[in-house]
Amino acid sequence: MYSLAFSPCPNDTFIFDALVNKKIDTEGLEFEVFLEDVQTLNQWALQGKMDFTKMSYGVLPLILENYQLLESGGALGKGVGPLLISNNEYGIWNDEVEEAKKNTQQTLNEVAIPGENTTAYLLFSLAYPDVVNKKFMVFNEIENYVLNNENALGVIIHENRFTYQQKGLHKVLDLGAYWEETTKLPIPLGGIVANRKIDNEISLKVDRLIKRSLEYAFDNYPAITTYVKQHSQEMEENVMRQHIDLYVNNFSLGLGAEGKAAVVRLLEVYQNIHPEISIDYNNIFLQ
Repeated sequence: MYSLAFSPCPNDTFIFDALVNKKIDTEGLEFEVFLEDVQTLNQWALQGKMDFTKMSYGVLPLILENYQLLESGGALGKGVGPLLISNNEYGIWNDEVEEAKKNTQQTLNEVAIPGENTTAYLLFSLAYPDVVNKKFMVFNEIENYVLNNENALGVIIHENRFTYQQKGLHKVLDLGAYWEETTKLPIPLGGIVANRKIDNEISLKVDRLIKRSLEYAFDNYPAITTYVKQHSQEMEENVMRQHIDLYVNNFSLGLGAEGKAAVVRLLEVYQNIHPEISIDYNNIFLQ
């Protein structure tokens, strides 16, 4: 039996439902499944705890000694990046991005960020390299934190992208759009990694099974399964579908050349910020 960890968010439960609930042939493989928030998953990845796990691309440079990246099951895309929000109407991101950044930094108090090793944090740091007043917390606590703290800002991900306006919060900057404008590549958000202690043939099989599980899910979409619903109890079905539509796409079936280029580019950016981190670019992906 192999340990498998991913988040309870609709995009992950949508991808893994058929695999973990044996709606497809698992080719004799059994999994012990753990569902946790992204920060916990990242911490587990840093500890090398899981055989197979979802992780944020922000933590990938720190775990490559113990893990290699699978082709399937991840989240890359366009228009799907984290948003910087506030409880004051600072303005929205537009073509005058440098002016927007300057204006925001002048009034910045404290920024809530979903985990120190998340992609959201890395993308925020790219856009706002000089901001030092940061507070790390679980992603689903950030909206309320921004609401209840004057002049606080927050970086939101996942379903909060669809709910912040309902609470009277305002978008300051689309951090994903900033990445896309800068790199001309899709945004690497989260991926699935295999522990290097696992036999390579097993990891390749799991990679194929994840792809098959997602193909099964796509074949039955837009139906929302019980498994997806039970882990998204406070979410309406239309929000679940928005979440799936935004984060699950062809890059989830397989990274391909463009997806791999985006991952490498993110690692290069990370290494520019952290030159003390050594990265073997020839040993990132499962082969």
